[in-house]
Amino acid sequence: MQTLRLKRDWIYGWLLLLPALVFLFAFTHIPAVTTLLNSFFSTPRGRRPAKFIGLDNYDRMINDAVFWKVLWNNLWFAIGTIPVSVALAIVMALWVNDKLAGRSFVRMAYFTPTVLPLIAVANIWLFFYTPGFGLFDQITGFLFGWPASNYLGNPETALNAIIVVTVWKEAGFFMIFYLAALQAIPVSLKEAAQIEGAGRWTIFWRITFPLLMPTTLFVCVNAVINSFRLVDHIFILTDGGPDNASALLLFYIYEVAFRFWETAYGATLTVALLVLLSLLAIGQFFFFDRKVHYK
Repeated sequence: MQTLRLKRDWIYGWLLLLPALVFLFAFTHIPAVTTLLNSFFSTPRGRRPAKFIGLDNYDRMINDAVFWKVLWNNLWFAIGTIPVSVALAIVMALWVNDKLAGRSFVRMAYFTPTVLPLIAVANIWLFFYTPGFGLFDQITGFLFGWPASNYLGNPETALNAIIVVTVWKEAGFFMIFYLAALQAIPVSLKEAAQIEGAGRWTIFWRITFPLLMPTTLFVCVNAVINSFRLVDHIFILTDGGPDNASALLLFYIYEVAFRFWETAYGATLTVALLVLLSLLAIGQFFFFDRKVHYK
């Protein structure tokens, strides 16, 4: 009788998971496998079907100068956005977790950029960056008499300008996770440390920060994924220019697959992106997991 009940619970559990599994396989696993298979074929055109070409697309990718340029752009973009966003999120969470006047308003102000649509954010910052008439040029021209600057049209500043927009939008989102983690830390730990004479920095570095490691792992994995899937801001702000100076890997995949209709080569670039993200996620997991156990 007990065995029958356990079997019934097992079947009931799988039935509850079935809808999620169907969507997961239909929109994640099956497309991923299909993309991998398509990377070994040529792009079908008109009545000409796709042909098996082996590793030719991968050889083309290795010798593609634009691919290496956008990959370097993406790495620089990740280096510029992830540490700054995470650090700002921790600082903001620590601040709004303390007792201060208008704490609810400050929390709302920090989180507001997160709820704005990506296209709306890009248009707001497009106004800020507009040469001569934008907010930044108006302020610098009035205060310092500086000439107009084309931040988005200059290859040396275009990507950095997008980095600033991304940090502004993502820091508040990550702050919410750190704020929840801070509120889950027992107050008795901080009080015991204060009794022992520990200062604010010692408490943060020896108690608070190690307990935030699981949250940091989650936030960093999401930050890495976000840094490699940005497209919306680039569409509005730079369209990948000038001369691919602000193009990122996913934007290049979109151009190859949908503007140039090289779907097979786009599938190859997508496989490279998936492999890169998987390696980064696994590396982050082991790095932070070791730090958590060490602490």
